[in-house]
Amino acid sequence: MPGKSSKASRAGGKRGRSAITGRFVKQTTVRRHPSTTVNERASRGSKKSR
Repeated sequence: MPGKSSKASRAGGKRGRSAITGRFVKQTTVRRHPSTTVNERASRGSKKSR
């Protein structure tokens, strides 16, 4: 659907993850807790046809 976008793309291609639990967190949480969270690049895997 053209009107929808993923959360990662709205956050500039980044997604937050807790360094303790490994779960995804919001970007606001990453900003509030920089020592226990990390930003990851959200990349789309290439789909190569054989």
